[in-house]
Amino acid sequence: MSGDAFVLERRPARSGGRWRFDPRLTLIWTVLLLGGVVMVTPIAFMVSASFKYPHEIFDLRLIPLEPTLENYTHILSTSRFATWFLNSLAISTVTTISVVFFDSLVGYALCKFRFRGRMVVFVAILSTLMIPTEMLVIPWYVMSRNFGWLNSYWGIMFPGMITAFGAFLMKQFFESVPDELLDAARIDGLNEFQIWWHVAMPLVTPALSALAIFTFLSNWTAFLWPLIVANDRALFTLPVGLASFAGEVLTEWELIMTGASIATVPALLVFLVLQKYIVRGVVLSGLKG
Repeated sequence: MSGDAFVLERRPARSGGRWRFDPRLTLIWTVLLLGGVVMVTPIAFMVSASFKYPHEIFDLRLIPLEPTLENYTHILSTSRFATWFLNSLAISTVTTISVVFFDSLVGYALCKFRFRGRMVVFVAILSTLMIPTEMLVIPWYVMSRNFGWLNSYWGIMFPGMITAFGAFLMKQFFESVPDELLDAARIDGLNEFQIWWHVAMPLVTPALSALAIFTFLSNWTAFLWPLIVANDRALFTLPVGLASFAGEVLTEWELIMTGASIATVPALLVFLVLQKYIVRGVVLSGLKG
């Protein structure tokens, strides 16, 4: 009876076949709508500016007076935008796969294996999160120079191939995997790698999806380290390449906005593809509970 009463209380109240006004619900939707407008407005102006001529770029009209595709034609035909796009896509994809694989292994080992110094290793990994990236640039550069990694794809990728945040995230999610389930898999004859891959990994899909999204976006938008380690324009990533359109005398804002508009597409696709796995994992977790 109490459950039925709760359900009835949660249903929207009607009066004479019409929805009753709910001030709290109206306030929530208003705040969400305003927040959505604030977030979408800069993106809308960016896309709008990509269809404008240079003399119209600072016009605040959302719809251009003279829409044009010349910016897209120019950036795709006369610049190295396609090369920069593929560089960012390859680097972000490889780095994301590496992080998901190795961080999940580290998190699984720190969570499910009992060995001397386990917490010391975990605390040491977490302590690296307190070090700003800017302080690591010089050691990374010296390492890249000593090993001959300057002006190479590996030189751009190696700092992000494994992350402390990912290891911490995966360890916390593996805490929810029952040890009894892993013991049953060992009794069935699976080795530790098979247990990790076939038993533990499917149970932490939401964490894997979230980690993949964060890693891909951080590498897709990375600017400082690729700018330092790569001097060859053929190795530029997309953010570094777009920055080259800004000179000391003239900044080609229309080309920057055009490139930024195209650059948002892969990030949006990654989020849309992986988001369903996060939602599915949350739903399944609720059903299990």
